[in-house]
Amino acid sequence: MDQPGQGAGFDKQAVEGYDVYDPLPRGRGYPSGGAMEARTKAEVLRRLRSIAGHVEGIARMVEEDAYCVDIIRQVQAVQRALAKVNDMVLAQHLRTCVTTAIRGDNPDERERVLEEIVEVFEAAQKI
Repeated sequence: MDQPGQGAGFDKQAVEGYDVYDPLPRGRGYPSGGAMEARTKAEVLRRLRSIAGHVEGIARMVEEDAYCVDIIRQVQAVQRALAKVNDMVLAQHLRTCVTTAIRGDNPDERERVLEEIVEVFEAAQKI
């Protein structure tokens, strides 16, 4: 199992000083047995690869002493792109895992999934 900040395309050194969310803490994945729809997964991966390339470009700008405002604008573009990916993943989660848990017979699973969503929204407000 990868450590937080490693695997899944994360480079620990690239995020030094920041908390990196382990995408599957304690072995969790899709507890309801579902998985991300193939079309959504492909689009999310396409966008993330594009964002990664964009970030590499920003790093080159910094190395080449580009104008600070130009760097800031590129960082803002990456932030908007990441927000779109986040929206896509959240929508997918609501349509699959959350819906399955709410319709399911396990009240503990329902409560766990709903609490997760509350935590996600609380964390989003802190950004």
